[in-house]
Amino acid sequence: MELFFYAVFGGLAAVVAALELSKSNKDRINTSSAFNSFKNNYLLVYSLMMAGDWLQGPYVYYLYSTYGYGKGEIGQLFIAGFGSSMLFGTIVGSLADKQGRKRACVTYCITYILSCITKHSPQYKVLMLGRILGGIATSLLFSAFESWLVAEHFKRGFDQQWLSLTFSKAIFLGNGLVAILSGLFGNVLVDTLALGPVAPFDAASCFLAIGMAIILSSWTENFGDPSESKDLLTQFRGAAVAIASDEKIALLGAIQSLFEGSMYTFVFLWTPALSPNDEEIPHGFIFATFMLASMLGSSLASRLMARSALRVESYMQIVFAVSSAALMLPILTTFLVVPTGVKGGNISFTGCIQLLGFCAFESCVGIFWPSIMKMRSQYIPEEARSTIMNFFRIPLNIFVCVVLYNVDAFPITVMFGMCSIFLLVACILQRRLMAISDKPKATDWQLKDRDGESEPLNI
Repeated sequence: MELFFYAVFGGLAAVVAALELSKSNKDRINTSSAFNSFKNNYLLVYSLMMAGDWLQGPYVYYLYSTYGYGKGEIGQLFIAGFGSSMLFGTIVGSLADKQGRKRACVTYCITYILSCITKHSPQYKVLMLGRILGGIATSLLFSAFESWLVAEHFKRGFDQQWLSLTFSKAIFLGNGLVAILSGLFGNVLVDTLALGPVAPFDAASCFLAIGMAIILSSWTENFGDPSESKDLLTQFRGAAVAIASDEKIALLGAIQSLFEGSMYTFVFLWTPALSPNDEEIPHGFIFATFMLASMLGSSLASRLMARSALRVESYMQIVFAVSSAALMLPILTTFLVVPTGVKGGNISFTGCIQLLGFCAFESCVGIFWPSIMKMRSQYIPEEARSTIMNFFRIPLNIFVCVVLYNVDAFPITVMFGMCSIFLLVACILQRRLMAISDKPKATDWQLKDRDGESEPLNI
C-alpha cells in the first residue's frame, strides 16, 4: 500500500484526535446525569443498529457475484432495495407514527435479520425478497429511531439544545467509528478467518438481536398522532398538506433529497473515478479513510452546534458549497491533468487529487447528518414525523434507481457534474431556508378524517 494512503489516513486521524482533545468549555454543553444516561442508552442502541448495517454494505455485491450473478442481475437486486424503500417506506413510517416508534425500531431489527438470513440462499427469488426486506428496514432505520429519540427527548423534559449533542455523537459513532470497526471486523471474518462472504451478514444479525433486546428492555413507547380514528390515508394526506403548506418543510425535504441523492451516487462512482485504468487501490482502506473524514465532519458539527449564537441554517450553506466544489474535481482534473492511459499500476496523480477532494466531501457528509437532524427536529411536526421523513425519501429513491439503471449510459464526469449541480441547488435552497426560518409556523390546517369531520392539524 502506498505511503500516500497512510499519510491521508494518519493526517485525518491526527486532526480528529486534536479536535476531540482540544474541546473547551464553550465547545461542550452542560447536561444532567439523567440526560447522559438517556443519551448513552440511545447511542449504544444506535451504534449496534449501524453496525448491523455497515457490516453488510461492503459484501452485498461480492456475495451476489460469488453466487454467479452478473452485473445486470445484481443491478436489478439493488434497484429492488431502493424501490422497496420508496414504495413501502412511507407506509411503515406512517405505521410508526400510529402504532409506536419503539415497535417500529423492533420491526427494523426483525426485518433486517430476516434479510440477512436470505443471504444464505443462492436462489434469485430469495435474494430478491431479502433486498425488499432490506429496503423496508432502511426506511425504518432513517426515520423511526430519530422520531423515537426526538419525541422521548421532549417527553422527558430535556433542553432542546441537548438534542444536537446526541445527534453529533450518534453520527460520530454510528457513521464513523462503528463504520471503520465494522469494515475491519468484516475483513477479518471473510479474509483472515476465511468464513466466506455470508459471515458478515450473520454477524450483523447478532448485533441487531442484541440491540433489539436492549430496546425491548429499556425503551418506552411513544407515538405520533394519538388519534385512534385516523387511518393511513388520512395520515398521508396530513403529511402531504404539511409539506405543501409550510415552505420550510418543503425546502428541508428538497435539500435532504438533493444531498443524499448525490451522496448515494458518489458511493457508486468513487471506485471507477480513482481507478479509471484499473489501478490497484486498497478499497477497504480507502473506505475506512472516508469514514474517518466523516468522523472529522461530525466532530466539527458538534463544535458548531454547541454555539447557540451560530445557526445551523447559516453554516450549512457553506457546507453545501464546499461539497459541490469537491465533486467537481473529477471534471477539473480531466481538463487540467493529462491522463496516463497506462493500465494497472498504482494510483495516479489525478487519483490522489480526487481522493483528497472525496475526503472533503465525506467531511461535509459528517457535518450534514447531525445538522439535518437538528433542522428536522425544529421544523417537522411531531404528530407526523416518521411519515414526513419517509416522504422525503421518495424522490431520493427514485433518483438513485434512475442512476443505477443508467450508470453505464453516461460518462463518469457527467454523473459527477450532475451531483455537483444538485449540491449547488441545495446551497441555494438552504439560503432561502435561512431567510424564512424565523417566520412563524403555519397552524390549524383543516383536514377531514375518514368520518368527514374537519379537524385542525397543528404544525
